[in-house]
Amino acid sequence: MAAWRRVCPELTIRSTFIAGFPGETEAQFETLLEFIRAAELDRVGCFAYSPVEGASANELDGALPDEVREERRARFMGVAEEVSSRRLKRKVGKTLKVLIDEVNADGGIGRTAADAPEIDGVVYVAPASKASKRYKAGDFVSVRITGADGHDLWGEV
Repeated sequence: MAAWRRVCPELTIRSTFIAGFPGETEAQFETLLEFIRAAELDRVGCFAYSPVEGASANELDGALPDEVREERRARFMGVAEEVSSRRLKRKVGKTLKVLIDEVNADGGIGRTAADAPEIDGVVYVAPASKASKRYKAGDFVSVRITGADGHDLWGEV
């Protein structure tokens, strides 16, 4: 992944994981958390394992209690948010191309090419102060990023 990022620094890497798979040990789960920290994936999700009708995994030994599965999912998401926060804060001061999805009295809400609608965070765009900087839903605008948290960005045209 580091080599990919050297070739394409703007690359967004996303994945989804399952925590609490039958037989998963605490040590194995910690290895997963170490990987998430080291790989610095941009967008990740995690589900607590649950049996699915007809799945071979239902027959595996070592089913973990619901509480353990959910606790691991929550820990995973905490680490993922820490990584996301670090990665998004690196965008502060940069200018990104943003697709405006909505405009309201507070400004615009949009997303970058890295953001899947209704899944990922958004970019909150300050209201345009000059007629030449107005925008509407469906417009692509250049936004200077002024702030970030674990999921979202803030900026101005």
